[in-house]
Amino acid sequence: MLYLNRKVGQSIIINNTIELTLVEVKGKTAKIGFVFPPGSSVLRKEIHDKILQENLAAATGGADMLEDWDEPGEKP
Repeated sequence: MLYLNRKVGQSIIINNTIELTLVEVKGKTAKIGFVFPPGSSVLRKEIHDKILQENLAAATGGADMLEDWDEPGEKP
């Protein structure tokens, strides 16, 4: 993991297309501003992890359904 120290108003650039700016610090909370290309996806990590978990569960559930079929074309 990379750690950087920034002061309010200072930025970092990622892949020449994403700019992160430290906007404000209050106690243990930092407000960060982002500038990124249109079409980029930005999610909080806990939301991203939940989506991955649900996608895995859906994919696994679909495989279980297929195992229950006796013959092709026959539904449980």
